[in-house]
Amino acid sequence: MTSPKNSTVTSNNLEENEPLKIILAEDDQDDQELFMEALNATEVPSEVITVENGEELLNTLKDPAEPNPDIVFIDINMPVKGGKEALAEIKSDEELKEIPAVMLSTSNHPQDIEETFNKGANLYVQKPSSFTGFILILKKVFVLHWTKALMNPVKNIFFVSEKNISHKD
Repeated sequence: MTSPKNSTVTSNNLEENEPLKIILAEDDQDDQELFMEALNATEVPSEVITVENGEELLNTLKDPAEPNPDIVFIDINMPVKGGKEALAEIKSDEELKEIPAVMLSTSNHPQDIEETFNKGANLYVQKPSSFTGFILILKKVFVLHWTKALMNPVKNIFFVSEKNISHKD
């Protein structure tokens, strides 16, 4: 299931005028809606395609009619093909491996964080418990981490949660 969404608001913090092309792989409809609403609140110009599992994500990424996204957000726990498995396939594919991948999970278990880092994820975001927290995390991902973490993952800033971000960011 795909649902393109376009936000035409510009942000002074982004250098490009083109909207970011984002794929969100998330099986929970409520989490999809929360992500979209929080993304709109960040005022980051974007176009989002949603898929409901890792297999749909890989099919979308390999579809020659679809341009590669600027970033993918991947829920860890999904049916059909989970996020970790999809991440491993993306990072082992010569044509897809450079796409920044942000893992999404309610878990902050060190094993999940370590495993996704080792499989090539660019960032690991613990799903926040509040709408405001989701907005702050997405702002941090796009404004603060975009050039630092997403292009060259660094272990000490790999894990982002509502608890380790500042409301001043």
